[in-house]
Amino acid sequence: MENKEVLFSIEHLKKYFNVGRDAVLKAVDDVSFEIYKGETLGMVGESGCGKTTCGRTTIGLYDKTDGKVLFKGKDVHAMTAKEKFEFKKNVQMVFQDPYSSLNPRMTVADIIGEGIDIHKLAKNKEERQQMIYKYLELVGLNKEHANRFVHEFSGGQRQRIGIARALAVQPEFMVLDEPISALDVSIQAQIVNLLIDLQKKMGLTYLFVAHDLSMVKHISDRVAVLYLGTLVELTTSEELYKNPNHPYTKALLSAIPIPDPKIEAQNDKNKIRLQGEVPSPINTKAGCKFAGRCQYAIDICEKQMPQLKDIGNNHFVACHLCSGDIK
Repeated sequence: MENKEVLFSIEHLKKYFNVGRDAVLKAVDDVSFEIYKGETLGMVGESGCGKTTCGRTTIGLYDKTDGKVLFKGKDVHAMTAKEKFEFKKNVQMVFQDPYSSLNPRMTVADIIGEGIDIHKLAKNKEERQQMIYKYLELVGLNKEHANRFVHEFSGGQRQRIGIARALAVQPEFMVLDEPISALDVSIQAQIVNLLIDLQKKMGLTYLFVAHDLSMVKHISDRVAVLYLGTLVELTTSEELYKNPNHPYTKALLSAIPIPDPKIEAQNDKNKIRLQGEVPSPINTKAGCKFAGRCQYAIDICEKQMPQLKDIGNNHFVACHLCSGDIK
């Protein structure tokens, strides 16, 4: 990965929310990683671990609390109005819920055409119409759909419209915020395969936020595992599934269901069952955030936050026991 072009560089990013008197919710807490041009970085973890907040803060939808986000070397949170306008063209987001992220009063043509109009990408009405038809066809719909309203479509079709809207401004990078979690299982694979196909055709880079680990394995080149706002493991998809190191990652992977009931029943004995609930991200204590649920935790885990370290083969883990802190 060393010779790959870095598109996004995220350094010690923090996003905190004040949720009451002296109460601070640490949604993203000192997270650092890079996203390379042309790759898909999967971001996984339990609900409420900060995946969506991290994605939105990365592209400037949320203001950061601290840290730095660089897009092609430029600070996303310190751009001029002109730079921000160009950045919004280069970076798009596909939202989790296709029902609430599309305007019900607009036709599909106007939803897709809005970005084309804002960024003046079409010379005239005819070219605009042809562009709309082109993006509809790219996502597996046809031009007859252009004059309909979104309530006339199924969930999978609406998500395709959302993807077409994002593609219409010809972006380089897309945040896919759980784009399949609101869809039927039968449709999920179709949408993921569409995204893979579009990436090859258009040279796109993705941040794919999800909690479905089997789908993340299918689409991602590398995977970042988040727990309670912190990055606990980062490596290639193949390496993570073959050789998980962090106790939390191991527990997540052991929970993936196996389609064959007989094998699933045998495998049930080997599943790692975490004790207790995910602690509150409000006013978190010092030390490793996973320590209270980890069967291997020792004294240092309660007192000192482990740093993300390379344990070899571009495999990064934030764990005192895995990274050789404890001799």
